[in-house]
Amino acid sequence: MRTMRLWALRGASLAALLTAVSVTAPAQETAPSNPLLTRRGWEVGGQIAKYHYEEPALMNLKGNRVGAVGAYTFTSPNRVYSRIDLRSSYGLLKYQGSGTLDDVPDWIFEARAVVGRDYLTGDSAALSPYIGLGYRYLYNDLRGYSSTGAVGYQRVSQYVYIPVGLTARLRTGERWVVAPTVEYDVFLGGRQYSQLSDTGIGYSDATNKQSDGRGYRAYLMLESRHWAFGPWLHYWNIKDSDTVPIGLGKSAYEPTNWTREYGVEVRYRF
Repeated sequence: MRTMRLWALRGASLAALLTAVSVTAPAQETAPSNPLLTRRGWEVGGQIAKYHYEEPALMNLKGNRVGAVGAYTFTSPNRVYSRIDLRSSYGLLKYQGSGTLDDVPDWIFEARAVVGRDYLTGDSAALSPYIGLGYRYLYNDLRGYSSTGAVGYQRVSQYVYIPVGLTARLRTGERWVVAPTVEYDVFLGGRQYSQLSDTGIGYSDATNKQSDGRGYRAYLMLESRHWAFGPWLHYWNIKDSDTVPIGLGKSAYEPTNWTREYGVEVRYRF
């Protein structure tokens, strides 16, 4: 648990550093009237999603999720912007592997801070590249017995990554723009905490390090002064972790896995 907390603090400290830089944006900036430019201010909203996590040939978790999102964006006169994003998502998932298990509680929490700049390419289009720092925390509770009598345990996953992306805004009228976004997530590292003591078999808990992986994101949002909505996709592919002893002459690692999540999001902007 101590290792897990230190990793979480490390990610939070990096995010706080980038956030501190973003707060230095000039305070006198007013919201731009041009809808092609990044909008200053708050956004709050919700999302629904389909979720699929899989360890190929071993197990998978699938199901529906609901979530909440929030953000604040700073802008400056030279069209540099910075943004803080928060996301929380919850689902009751179906496990398939060593038997089946229904209604597995699963939480995701994400915090991100990015910095970018708007570039007008004419009267009807703009490009807004960005880079930042992200932290992803996932908890799921597989305690109990599957349909074949296999016993489960609690798991915590933590990723730290660098989001590198580009948003394009295309004017569709006086007040609305279409805003597709593509993003590549550079995986800096992860920790997987498996509370194997939950099984009662005699294994000790395991903390595995992950160092190889990547992520992708895509959004297709329709934006106005006060509303933004549209579909989105998140994808992760993470390779095998290191191996650690868990007692009774055994060792454990977190196998190669991928996560696909897609849904629809609505935000109110003020």
